[in-house]
Amino acid sequence: MAAAGAPVQEAGTSLAPLTGYTVAVTAQRRADELATLLERRGARTIVAPTLRIVPLPDDEALRAATVELIREAPDLVVATTGIGFRGWLEAAEGWGMGEDLLEVLARARILCRGPKALGAVRAAGLTEEWTAPSETGDEVVRYLRERGVGGQRVAIQLHGDPAEDFIRTVRAGGGAAVPVPVYRWTLPTDITPVQRLVDAICARRIDAVTFTSAPAANALLRIAGDQAADMLEAFRAPAEDNGVLPVAVGPVTAAPLERLGVETAQPQRARLGSLVRTVASALPKRSRRLLLATGHHIELRGHMVLLDDQPFQLPPAPMAVIRALASANGRVLSRTELLGHLPRGADGHAVEMAVTRLRDAVHLRSCVETVIKRGYRLNLEV
Repeated sequence: MAAAGAPVQEAGTSLAPLTGYTVAVTAQRRADELATLLERRGARTIVAPTLRIVPLPDDEALRAATVELIREAPDLVVATTGIGFRGWLEAAEGWGMGEDLLEVLARARILCRGPKALGAVRAAGLTEEWTAPSETGDEVVRYLRERGVGGQRVAIQLHGDPAEDFIRTVRAGGGAAVPVPVYRWTLPTDITPVQRLVDAICARRIDAVTFTSAPAANALLRIAGDQAADMLEAFRAPAEDNGVLPVAVGPVTAAPLERLGVETAQPQRARLGSLVRTVASALPKRSRRLLLATGHHIELRGHMVLLDDQPFQLPPAPMAVIRALASANGRVLSRTELLGHLPRGADGHAVEMAVTRLRDAVHLRSCVETVIKRGYRLNLEV
């Protein structure tokens, strides 16, 4: 890591789109892959999975559902995810039920939520009746309603959380729904990393948080506990108030946050690569660009300041000071006001030290003006 105040790269070279930004990963499955993709675009990442997946061979709920379907075969099967469908067949094979389950599925009509589920179905030697073109659960629900499920037994392969819309539609249509919990989520054994993430979000030291499943969003809210209101406020805050950007892989994932009045950024396609591209596109648009009275340009990018396009990495306290002063748009902030933006336990002397370190870090002492007996202001061009 570069020393505070030292340029982080050679002048004239272009910045990666996420340079200066800190992005949190809440997923467990493919967390390392997602973090690597973000880091390749310049981000600093924090990996704090909010959930733990129960291993399939240990899941008695899945085994019980499999036994029930072999004993009383379904008329219709809804396959929602490729990894889940394959995992179900592998778990059944391990329990000595693989051939019986395949025989039952071969006699049923199979609906697929998207191409990955379709690929898993065909790889198992099975044939689908229909696949949702838009890859959404809503389209599967419409198909069930339009075709009717009265008197039919419908197995619904879940994908991490209860598919309430599927189950409700089947039961409302006169069918019998059999949920198949292919994998279930529980809270992590150690929630300390997630609690630290919640603290960082509330303090707005994180620039974006990524979500790849609705259960992950729900779990973060649950672990936040008494801090949930402050965390939601950080998510709702605009960029100029150092708001934290929540990015969801799709509308189903975003639903728990959207219901609480939090707008999320989402890719057009629910894919990991598309999620990363959305983060890389959205965060730079939220940077603050300011013109100083001296003619120098300053840009704030996460934990980094660009002075005339030259990036400097700052410690938390100086970064908090310049963010507060930038939000004030040239207005004088008292030491007391600035103190509220520094880490807990700081005092008035810490404000003076942070201002001094800020001036030294960007090698431009005129960027912050001292207003005698009043406080400090960013020396902006009027």
